[in-house]
Amino acid sequence: MSTVFEAEMLEGLAAALRASRGFAHKRDIAQVLPQLGPSGFATAVPNGDDCAVLPDPTGADGHLLLAIEGMVQDFVEQQPWFAGYSAVMVNLSDIAAMGGRALAVVDALWAGSAEQGRAVLAGMRAASERYGVPLVGGHTNLRSASGQLAVAVLGRAQRLISSFTARPGDRLLVAVDLRGQWQGDAPFWNASTAAPAERLRGDMALLPMLAEAGLVDAGKDISMAGVLGTALMLLECSGVGATVDLARLPRPAGVPDWSQADGAAQRLRWLNAFPSFGYVLSVRPELADATVERFTRRGIACVDAGTVHRGSVLALQLGDARVPLWDLAQQPFIAPTVESRKAA
Repeated sequence: MSTVFEAEMLEGLAAALRASRGFAHKRDIAQVLPQLGPSGFATAVPNGDDCAVLPDPTGADGHLLLAIEGMVQDFVEQQPWFAGYSAVMVNLSDIAAMGGRALAVVDALWAGSAEQGRAVLAGMRAASERYGVPLVGGHTNLRSASGQLAVAVLGRAQRLISSFTARPGDRLLVAVDLRGQWQGDAPFWNASTAAPAERLRGDMALLPMLAEAGLVDAGKDISMAGVLGTALMLLECSGVGATVDLARLPRPAGVPDWSQADGAAQRLRWLNAFPSFGYVLSVRPELADATVERFTRRGIACVDAGTVHRGSVLALQLGDARVPLWDLAQQPFIAPTVESRKAA
């Protein structure tokens, strides 16, 4: 494959990612953050991380973590059971992404009918039971014009993993559970609902174990912006850039490798995927092999996909071709713009 062809492939891919729904949804954050101004209550890390980090009121060592996720309306309408399951699952992933263990879950559900409400609640209960985290209450309305769902979770961390601690020289690791399948036509990679509950609980405990062992202190869970959008958020929070070698990224069977001219749609779908278990981690070079080995030991694909460096650009690499995906100095991703600050 020629360098010219690789560069053209990367240019097309970068344009498609910038125009993707996942990128658009994440960029909405920039309009909201300025309105969450100083409240007189200081958190341990700034807004922009996967969870709010709060002091433990009991005086115990460590931190309390508080996270919330809302499901997009068409997801709740089309797949109510899986939307309920996912709402719990992604919140637990947010807690794990910051080195924590989840304690309890609450929900806020608006359903268009009792039938839809039962399906959503059944999905939430299934995830709660499989991951071993209790669903302890919430709010329910079964007379809404449409189905909408938000779920919040409380957790605790002894040592934090944060989006604000990536450093130049770090290795950029990508860990994804490939033991799954696509969930219908949506870009959801489901490696959870058919997995043994014991395995799910052990996998979710892996991130806090890595934090407590001093192997990982910087990272994020892969969200609806996909692996590269998640990497962008991590880099922006830490004020660094990175280069990602697409050929190194883990991918499931059925997604063609980058040496093939065809398969662009399948590769783009995978790069946009929201996996049930997936993390981007920025790890000190001397700790990278040990970190990869911890994931591999549990049957989870984990690869060294690139390098964190000084600057503001996330670049995509394929062979000898290198194309910028996003320059955070020119265009913030989730950070507030001047216009959004004025609007607030």
